[in-house]
Amino acid sequence: MKVILHADVKNVGKKGDIVELSDGYARNCIISKKLGVEATPANLNNLKLKKANDDKIAQEQLAQAQQFAKDLESVVVALTIKQGEGGKTFGAISSKEIASAAKQQHNLDLDKKKIMLKEPIKYAGEFKVPIKLHPQVTGTFTVKVAEE
Repeated sequence: MKVILHADVKNVGKKGDIVELSDGYARNCIISKKLGVEATPANLNNLKLKKANDDKIAQEQLAQAQQFAKDLESVVVALTIKQGEGGKTFGAISSKEIASAAKQQHNLDLDKKKIMLKEPIKYAGEFKVPIKLHPQVTGTFTVKVAEE
């Protein structure tokens, strides 16, 4: 029996796959637990339409992420850090502080987990900070750190 999976099933297939299963396993385990449906022409057509819709949505999200990455290049986030004698700093600037400063200064909702700082910023200067906007799109923006 051919079955369209609605969820990932271990050792069987992933969501959206059309798999050939024995009749008993398909009826008793997959269909009864609502992990899949029988691959009838109507269900196959629904799957095709759903995949087309998902592809369209994914393309729109990719286009939005690319546009946001272009807009983000001109953004400059200004922060200050306390500095003592000899240029030694007190503390560091983390991605959390950068995200909150971007929200206050430019009204941008940046996810602190997606800001890709290799390590916290510990000295004054100008830094290009990358941020993961989409699995295929990485944007950068500038962070200016001044002495307090």
